[in-house]
Amino acid sequence: MSFQRLKWFTILLPAIVIGGFELIRHELLLHYLSMEVGNFFIIGLTLLLSYWFSNWMFRKIHRMNRTLAEEQARRAVYEERERLARELHDNIAQMLFFVNVRLKQGKTEEARSAVSEIDHHLRQAIFNLRSLPEDSVAFPDRLNRWLREWSVISGVEVEQRIDWPETEPLFTPSEEVQLFAIVQEAFTNIRKHSEADRASIAWTCDPGGRWTLVVKDNGKGLRSGADDERKYGLPMMRKRAADMNAVLTVRSPGDGGTELTVEGRKERGAG
Repeated sequence: MSFQRLKWFTILLPAIVIGGFELIRHELLLHYLSMEVGNFFIIGLTLLLSYWFSNWMFRKIHRMNRTLAEEQARRAVYEERERLARELHDNIAQMLFFVNVRLKQGKTEEARSAVSEIDHHLRQAIFNLRSLPEDSVAFPDRLNRWLREWSVISGVEVEQRIDWPETEPLFTPSEEVQLFAIVQEAFTNIRKHSEADRASIAWTCDPGGRWTLVVKDNGKGLRSGADDERKYGLPMMRKRAADMNAVLTVRSPGDGGTELTVEGRKERGAG
């Protein structure tokens, strides 16, 4: 039923049923029903009609909201796939151009290194596409699998401390896409820029729904400046965090390395 029909149905049904009964009562049933009995009868009819109509309406709204949430989740997955495809295209195009230039210059070692980098990007992009929520795999399992693969590819040891709620999902599928993309970007920065040999990821969530994600490495740290922020993809990560009503911060601790923190709060069952 369209919204226009639903609106007119909502407007006309109570008027037709209750008004129609009143009309019939005064025209045909007045000799059989006293005013007092008729008043109690119309109260009961109104209550019955309100109960039936409210249940029907809220069931319909619930179905519509569920359908909308599923469509939003699918859209988030498709958008993430498109982003990964664009990123893969741009990176490989740049690297192939670099390989072509180096081969013309006779610098085969640099060309060989670039080919290895292309192989890495291809394998990582394929794995990222497989790791989206349509796999029907729980988020912690996808994350754990991705981190193991990333560690093998990068050669950086990863320590995981993930306390994920096991009862009900804390995030919607579209929010999981955003969270997963933040993790991917953070670890991509570690591989590309940090020169680290160890990294860690910690996830905590308290009973009140307050959650924290921390990604750390023991590399050379993060330089400040707008150009560096764009290079590390921090504006996009901050936007993704903001879409989840969370805050992303990055700092270089005194003992070196980089620490990325995402903090938010979500009511249980609100996903």
